[in-house]
Amino acid sequence: MPQQIIECEDRHSSGMYYKRPVVLVRGEGTRVWDTAGREYLDCTAGIGVAALGHAHPVVVEALREQANRLITCHELFYNDQRAALFERLNAVTPPTINRFFLSNSGAEANEAAIKFARAATGRTEIVSAMRSYHGKTFGALSATWGDDYRTPFEPLVPGFSTIPFNRLEKVPDAISDNTAAVLIEVVQGEGGVRPATTEFLQALRMTCTERGALLVIDEVQTGFGRTGRLFAFEHHGIVPDILTLAKSVAGGLPMGVTGFGDTIGQLAKLSHTTTFGGNPLACAVAQRVIAHIVDTDLPSRAAEQGQRLVDAIRTLPTSQIREVRGLGLMVGIELKQPAGEAARNLMDEGILVLLAGPKVLRLLPPLIIEAGDIDQIATALGKVLK
Repeated sequence: MPQQIIECEDRHSSGMYYKRPVVLVRGEGTRVWDTAGREYLDCTAGIGVAALGHAHPVVVEALREQANRLITCHELFYNDQRAALFERLNAVTPPTINRFFLSNSGAEANEAAIKFARAATGRTEIVSAMRSYHGKTFGALSATWGDDYRTPFEPLVPGFSTIPFNRLEKVPDAISDNTAAVLIEVVQGEGGVRPATTEFLQALRMTCTERGALLVIDEVQTGFGRTGRLFAFEHHGIVPDILTLAKSVAGGLPMGVTGFGDTIGQLAKLSHTTTFGGNPLACAVAQRVIAHIVDTDLPSRAAEQGQRLVDAIRTLPTSQIREVRGLGLMVGIELKQPAGEAARNLMDEGILVLLAGPKVLRLLPPLIIEAGDIDQIATALGKVLK
């Protein structure tokens, strides 16, 4: 059976993905199981999606209840679950962000942010950072760093440029009177799990304000507790003009959010729309997931367990680790050699991890991870990297 499934996917899928030879069929909490019943500790969480883990009762019950009531409802009409989600988002975001465009992914959230920034400022230039990742749709891809992603689809959208990440002295020259927005991650995920410095982010905020540009903070991966605060920008004493969210917002269901406020003004009707965005099913789950994250203070748990995880990795008796970095439960382990073999060997030890560049292992476990799980990760890493 597993081989038949693998062969079917290989025969009919797009072929766009590097796939590991395991067929996952069930999940609960921090664990997933394959067709043979083998258990894995999931430190991928769907690339940071399953903040509450797999099959969490909050998600399951919200899905069941709403699926029995109404699954789809376009924003041609009002809806109770969408309104509840808007209220929840308004309660947890800064007061200057009080309007939200709902879509289906992080790339879509960033596409909307780029369009809204251009419409609001009347300018066309967008600045992002080297090693950034904002998605693979054309606008988001134009802001994303990396020839492997970009070259096959050039020419991309004009008007995009990049600034070296965390290079404070480069900020003044990067933002001009033609800049519509700066699009930045607080922690670069795909770029190697690299946290921004407070000085860099505050310089971007100040320069954007001075020159009439908008600051767009991409919290697609870092939002909703991942870094030890509800939003990663809270670590640095800044507030964005536009905030993009996705991944963990709906506990596993597809959802993107583009939040903004009065700095954007009134956007033209029908200038940007979506068929599936804001559907009642995803909204019902999202507003309950956000409530659970806040009510149980999962950001504090992520801060505590993230530090425990980093400390455990840093004390491993191995010379193969160059650096351990991250924020909360967003952890990168840079090795002195390519990380692919280590990721494969960790899977053999029952630990599923991600890569973030050729030499970086990336861990994005569910925020409900416990001390025993961290001990298991450290033991497996010590064995693989000895």
